[in-house]
Amino acid sequence: MIELQSVSKRFGASAVGPIDLSIPERARIALVGPSGSGKSTVLRLIVGLIEPDDGVIKVFATPLTAASAIDLRLQMGYVIQEGGLFPHMHANANVTLVARHLGWPAARIAQRLEYLRDLVQLDRAVLERYPLQLSGGERQRVAMMRALFLDPPLLLMDEPMGALDPLIRHSLEQDLRRIFDELNKTVVLVTHDLEQAALLAHEIVVLRAGHIEQRGSWSDLERAPCNHFVRDFVAAQMRVPLQG
Repeated sequence: MIELQSVSKRFGASAVGPIDLSIPERARIALVGPSGSGKSTVLRLIVGLIEPDDGVIKVFATPLTAASAIDLRLQMGYVIQEGGLFPHMHANANVTLVARHLGWPAARIAQRLEYLRDLVQLDRAVLERYPLQLSGGERQRVAMMRALFLDPPLLLMDEPMGALDPLIRHSLEQDLRRIFDELNKTVVLVTHDLEQAALLAHEIVVLRAGHIEQRGSWSDLERAPCNHFVRDFVAAQMRVPLQG
């Protein structure tokens, strides 16, 4: 599904890579690490928003290049922090934008819209509002609808719940897990939250300073960290028991 082969990207004095990463079809992978570890850069490389300085990226066995990126993106759903919705368009128009551009019939758009609205559990009235009139959780659900509208096999999410308060985040996490189970798509999630990664992903990839430190399940990271960094990163996010 996704292959990164000796991929590097440099930004002045900082750099990501070289990275080798293989993500099979229908896998759910979480990229985690501290700020500046390169996890969002890896996701942006996969989406084709930035080009690598070295190495090869393949998506659906097709090399990702400037020429192929536009067609490949039609097979990807992309969700960013706070949704990234166009503020001058109501939610309905945001969700259906690409389908209308591609010339989908109105009946097909309406059917897909209703299915996704039910999937993410939004009231119909919410879709008639503008992004500034929506709560953070509503914006993320609308952004999820937009990402899924063309029914892409690949879903990419960059800190989608980073700006939400804990109660809204918890509710959305539970719904995302249900959605992932129902749709069974390939998912690549960027998060700084190991608990969220453990809930939503099959495997976790830990990055530091642009390199992969360890890849494995939550149990692997907790029970057999490969080095002191991974051990300390996991320990720092363990919940402190409440005192009686």
